[in-house]
Amino acid sequence: MEKPISYAVHEGVHIAYQVVGDGPIDLVYTPGIWSNLEIMWEWPAWARYLNRLASFSRLILFDMRGVGLSDRGPEPPVLELQMDDVRAVMDSAGSDTAAIFGGARGGAMTLLFAATYPERTRALILYAPFAKTLRAPDWPFGRSEEEQQLFFERFTREMGTGENLDLQGPSHDERFKHWWARFERLWRVAGCVARAG
Repeated sequence: MEKPISYAVHEGVHIAYQVVGDGPIDLVYTPGIWSNLEIMWEWPAWARYLNRLASFSRLILFDMRGVGLSDRGPEPPVLELQMDDVRAVMDSAGSDTAAIFGGARGGAMTLLFAATYPERTRALILYAPFAKTLRAPDWPFGRSEEEQQLFFERFTREMGTGENLDLQGPSHDERFKHWWARFERLWRVAGCVARAG
């Protein structure tokens, strides 16, 4: 079934979002930088996951600025802008309060949103969030600058081939790898990986 896409406008930047389901609570969800509101519904397992979320909520999905169907904007997508994009999407979707769900790179902006707008945050859900990418004295879990550079070079070299799946975990399903390659080709990013750190 066709799932209409709407756009919230925040300081001239168009943020793509969808509203699916009509449950008793609003659930605002961004899967982070791996997002494209049209393409992700094409993979049956991903569509099933999103439909499960929409089965108990009014699911408000959106592509972060610079990702998927959302505009890149004239400046880097810093957390403060991303946080206000969440607010703009909620306002456009007519949501006063919601459970806020951030996946991966979406985790930091949802944390900042919840801290800034506690009256609009019913609950906070985080999946695979991380504090930063580069290793530091207070963050021994990150990559060294050399490791990050090698990661970035491979990531950009293999973009659109499906080979990047191995960076997230080995995949032996050729159909999924083929679909993921297409997803990568239709996925845009405003330098999120290059500036990750």
